Amino acid sequence: MPDKSSQTNKILSHKLFLNRELNISHLAYNRELSFYDAVKAGDIAKVKELMLPLKNENLGTLSDNMLRNLKYHLTITVALITRFCMEGGMPAETAYTLSDIYIQRMDKLNSEEEISKLHQALVFDFTKRMKKLSRENVFSKQISICIGYIEEHLHEKISLDSLADHLSLNKTYLCKLFKKEVGLTIGDYIKKLKVEAASNMLIYSDYSPSDISNYFSFSSHSHFINVFKSETGLTPNQFRNANYGKHFS
Repeated sequence: MPDKSSQTNKILSHKLFLNRELNISHLAYNRELSFYDAVKAGDIAKVKELMLPLKNENLGTLSDNMLRNLKYHLTITVALITRFCMEGGMPAETAYTLSDIYIQRMDKLNSEEEISKLHQALVFDFTKRMKKLSRENVFSKQISICIGYIEEHLHEKISLDSLADHLSLNKTYLCKLFKKEVGLTIGDYIKKLKVEAASNMLIYSDYSPSDISNYFSFSSHSHFINVFKSETGLTPNQFRNANYGKHFS
């Protein structure tokens, strides 16, 4: 039985020969790296300059099926962007969850045009988030740890006691320090983040408002609706109807 390594080497040699003969080349590494660095830096203008369409021949062929080929490249793109953005300071839970949302959305698409539009949407979504992140104030180590804990446990009921215990700080002191640096109370900040995350799920996923309410541990669906409306001016259903699919435009 032929050695699999030998077979791979044979195929590799043949592919390289054909690429030279047909003048086919993959995307230059430096350009590719510059693109992902631009996303990480939140540099929208640079991203627009460097971003190539998924159908670009320099990205290589991963499948003879064009639709599957685009999906493979989109998966690679979002995986790399996720890791670059985490390196740039995006919380891991945010980056991974956003990546999951886009990949799940992609899995349901059945046209090249939809996939190409989703590609643009996710690239600029991550870029804009990194731009916003770079503009935010640099917090003290204690508040940075506190914010990180909140983001990692956003799907849970987060109590002031659990935060204070995690930071080994007095609750009163923690509340004063948080309000001074962040400009919001801890409770308002948690509410703001939960609504932002819920908003993304309403736009980019098919989960029902009730499922989203349960995921973020609201005490009841009616409580979720009231909190969401107080933050956005719309009920979850109204928000979804107004925004669902906007990332394709």
